[in-house]
Amino acid sequence: MRQPLRRLAAPLLSLALAACQTNAANVPAAPPQAKPVAASDATPARGPFVAAANPLAAEAGMAVLRRGGSAVDAAVAIQAVLGLVEPQSSGLGGGAFLMHYDAATEAVTAYDGRETAPSAATPELFYENGQPLPFIDAVLSGRSTGAPGAVAMLAMAQKDHGRLAWRELFGDAERLARDGFVVSPRLAGMINGRAPQARTRWATGYFTKADGGRYQAGEVLKNPAYARTVRMLADQGPGVLYGGPLGQAVAATVAEDPRPGALSASDIAAYRPLRRDPLCRPYRAYVVCVPPPPSSGAAVLEFLAMAERTPDLDKGADSPEAWVAFGRLQRLMYADRDRYIGDADFVGVPIAGLLDSDYVAARAALVPSVNGPVEPGRPTGAPPVGADATAEPGGTSHFVVVDAWGNAVSMTTTVESIFGSGRMAGGFFLNNQLTDFSFTPMQGDHPAANAVAAGKRPRSSMTPTLILDRQGRLVGAIGSPGGSSILAYVAKALVGVIDWGLPVQEAVALPNLVVRGEMVGADAQLLSPEIKAALAQAGMAVRPNATETSGLHGAIWRDGRWDGGADPRREGVAVSEAR
Repeated sequence: MRQPLRRLAAPLLSLALAACQTNAANVPAAPPQAKPVAASDATPARGPFVAAANPLAAEAGMAVLRRGGSAVDAAVAIQAVLGLVEPQSSGLGGGAFLMHYDAATEAVTAYDGRETAPSAATPELFYENGQPLPFIDAVLSGRSTGAPGAVAMLAMAQKDHGRLAWRELFGDAERLARDGFVVSPRLAGMINGRAPQARTRWATGYFTKADGGRYQAGEVLKNPAYARTVRMLADQGPGVLYGGPLGQAVAATVAEDPRPGALSASDIAAYRPLRRDPLCRPYRAYVVCVPPPPSSGAAVLEFLAMAERTPDLDKGADSPEAWVAFGRLQRLMYADRDRYIGDADFVGVPIAGLLDSDYVAARAALVPSVNGPVEPGRPTGAPPVGADATAEPGGTSHFVVVDAWGNAVSMTTTVESIFGSGRMAGGFFLNNQLTDFSFTPMQGDHPAANAVAAGKRPRSSMTPTLILDRQGRLVGAIGSPGGSSILAYVAKALVGVIDWGLPVQEAVALPNLVVRGEMVGADAQLLSPEIKAALAQAGMAVRPNATETSGLHGAIWRDGRWDGGADPRREGVAVSEAR
């Protein structure tokens, strides 16, 4: 389901998305500082370029690109290595969203690899004795694991856009698993941290050395089970997981105590990734494209539409007024996201209403008066849904790839929490993605949009993003991990690059500020006293960020080259090679 963009032209740009069109006449003009960074016909945006959260994964992707592989080919290799060297964040047992840009057709495709609830799931999946389970008990249970989707989604995208054979994409992952890789400081911190998922019998068996100690940074960790798994995937294809012995192993692990889950091998075999139409909207001089629900990308588009109507945001990265506006816009964005977004195959999601220019203008008009939590709005088409009760901790990664032909991938990938559920099969961790559903399915007379249902995909904050010019040509890609804070992190980066004119590295390194209802978290030590004082006066007294920190990776095409960035809060790199 691709969205061709070749014939789009400003200022009458009108992108179809979810049966809704932008009223271009009501889109504010770009401010003077928002100068286009689009590729010209003489210098199309092309790679090789990779930005990923671990140098070993980035190098695996670059190696594929050097061999003539496509952006999606490289994505398969990157994910296979990330699942080994950064298992706290993503892996073969998790899910993902992938945004793909086809340079030849200027088509954008959203690939949905979000996990699904088992056929036996009920709205009270996480209830016990009539009450919701404590969150961490639910995470560690077999009930938390959904049918994994990342491998199936990558196989679909690679079949559509690959240039190399599938079997040629797993060599680096197999070698590193077999021969060993050096444990990074971040992984060592997770192995030796207090997260209970790192202390399960599965994780303890993996992370404990022969002398009884746990692996430390700089030591070499081997995973022969993972080496066998990726070799099976290479030789036999994704069917080894979906209907084969790997799927059976996953189901058997889910069925173990404590609190066995109902995910069966047949549930895994029945999993299907989806091609979806992207959500694309104009912003300043550009077009921003994100995945549709169950991703929360629409919330970022609503944020940007409100931002265009919020002059204080244009005052720059050093302005207290701009940061106050940024926080207030988030409160409005999160209020609408939390109430209305879920799996659109199961519940009505009012995308058209949320992005309607009149609705956006009305919400933006509230910005100056937002000094605390706000109620969700009432967009046209909104169904009667109850309040949300979803907790969403982080355990996620993001990477960007551009190949030699200018095809691009922006992919956010996750096992949900740190090391997922803490359970392992085939050398990889299983997701706890079902805890991304609302634990309390009913509020009053109406179910939450994100209530559990059999076969349903939990709402996700993952928002891999592509940026195009008004002629439909690729000019950038970005995304981040961070649980529910992903929306704030991606919005910050987009504002930093587009509104404040910063290089990508500076934009991703900007202080994080996350304002969701009562919760206000920030990189407090990076904000100036003046900004912190202004935030406090506006009802946003900052506290240390309690959610997963950002891991923004991305790039903008400027002056015939990729201006790339890797979040300094992680261990990633942005790598470009001259053509």
